[in-house]
Amino acid sequence: MNDYLLEAREELKRLEHIIYVSLKYTRTTDVIINALTRLLSVFDLIIEAYLEDAKGKGLISALPKSPAFRGTKLSGLYSEDKELQHYLYFYSFLRTLLKLPHQKREEYRRHVTVIVDLDKCTAGVDIDCLTNYEKVVHDFLLYAYWQIEGKKEED
Repeated sequence: MNDYLLEAREELKRLEHIIYVSLKYTRTTDVIINALTRLLSVFDLIIEAYLEDAKGKGLISALPKSPAFRGTKLSGLYSEDKELQHYLYFYSFLRTLLKLPHQKREEYRRHVTVIVDLDKCTAGVDIDCLTNYEKVVHDFLLYAYWQIEGKKEED
């Protein structure tokens, strides 16, 4: 199995712990930002696995250094794969969320929210959103495993 996919699975376990345990006892925006950072690192590892696979197949000669350029390179390599494009679009959305300044709402309560002002709208990330984001990245990991390894992931 691809080492990057194994590391992504371990990082996903850490993310699940943050969402389902840490946020239960420490409802702060710092924990939400930490969870978003972990989420992004799972995406980075999966993208790295895709690019390593592409390098092994001779599609590219070297891996890009910048995480943003890696996503762009992967998007160009597999432009016909609509599901992968969907995941890469979500990845760029997460990168944008973490780059921009954020505000806090209802810290130390159930509906603790990180609010980020985007170009044309406002995005709010709360515990429920993080749970949905975790499901998306879990689906992406399963999809990547199937694409790279050619079979379903065993637990």
